[in-house]
Amino acid sequence: MRRIAGFLLFVFAFAIPWEFSFDLGEPLGNAARIAGILVLLAGVPAIFQAGRMRSPGVFCWIVLALFLWFCLTWLWTIDATATFEKLRAYFQEMMIVWLVWEFADTPADLRALLRATVAGSWVLALLTLAAFRSPEAIAAGQIRFAAYGQDPNDVARFLVLGFPLAALLVRCERRWPLRLMAVGFLPLGIAAVLLTASRSGFLAALVALAGSLILLAYGRARRVAAAAALALPVFLAALWFMVPAETVYRLATIPEQLSGGDLNQRVNIWSAGWRAFAHSPLIGSGAGTFVAASRVAAINSAHNTALSVVVGGGLIALFLASLLVVLAVHAALQCRGLLRMALAMCLLVWVITSLTATVEESRTTWLLFSVAVLAARVSQEDPLGVAACFRPAPPRPSRAPHRNDLSSEILKIRLSP
Repeated sequence: MRRIAGFLLFVFAFAIPWEFSFDLGEPLGNAARIAGILVLLAGVPAIFQAGRMRSPGVFCWIVLALFLWFCLTWLWTIDATATFEKLRAYFQEMMIVWLVWEFADTPADLRALLRATVAGSWVLALLTLAAFRSPEAIAAGQIRFAAYGQDPNDVARFLVLGFPLAALLVRCERRWPLRLMAVGFLPLGIAAVLLTASRSGFLAALVALAGSLILLAYGRARRVAAAAALALPVFLAALWFMVPAETVYRLATIPEQLSGGDLNQRVNIWSAGWRAFAHSPLIGSGAGTFVAASRVAAINSAHNTALSVVVGGGLIALFLASLLVVLAVHAALQCRGLLRMALAMCLLVWVITSLTATVEESRTTWLLFSVAVLAARVSQEDPLGVAACFRPAPPRPSRAPHRNDLSSEILKIRLSP
């Protein structure tokens, strides 16, 4: 049963990026919720069968503390219905931390989670391209495109987080189909991000691509520069003919918005949120009550993760959430080599996107945090296994690495401080 639960966990990670594009409605919900239910149905019996459960780490306990605090806010919430719905969502999202901690055991499991995430991002990018070419979009003259059921800003954010992970797999995969999957996602993901016309997503993409370029060029800058010189002109020409001019014009307004604009009315929303926070700074107005507390339109969100957390749960919730971010960053820095670089870049991109988006209620957030904490744990438990899974592949990978080369890599790990 444990193997089944582990396999379903990878399916869960694969479904998260495109979850809202496949929704069966209540009571089953979207693709990720269905996959999460299946993991629980297999995981709980597996734990009883084994008669043991992995001891929770500090990160797990703080996630539990944050969830329980949000539960307590139901006692003083200004909108009981909104709080109940938010608690239901938080449970489904924060549950990911425990599932990854419990059923991902080895460096190979960590690598499989990264592969599943990039593969799921592939699906999201393809669905976005399909929306771009759909007859409905063409007839309506759209300038922003996203996979069915998804918000363009969310699509851009999900795709951008996949860039560093794909770059990591490009460097570490030895089987050409898996390496091709990782290489192919980079141009496909860039095209999909541009089609969303998300200005915040575009800025985050620039940072993620810079980090991905560093990952790709680390130790072989000349080879990457030569490949980029050949491929980049062709790729840019393809984008020029594919992306609608109106979409490009919207992205071109980024300097204007940054210098004197209202960031698409976000500044007004943030001002209303700050006033709501001032009414109950310590304990908040109740989980999920940002709209009611700040008195903004129902279709709006906080468009800022810290503001959303502090309005709903007060400074106590903000402290716990900030501690989780610090622990995730610390976990990433405990890793070594390319793995550390990729996870650190993902977390940096996450911080950037959290400034203009409400991402504490996203499964992608909790999957990223879970992967960082898992990477730190397996790096301590099995450093040689992590080194074998994530060491750079040779330029021309053979079917099996030379024994002497592998021995030298292991010797370096043992001798390193």
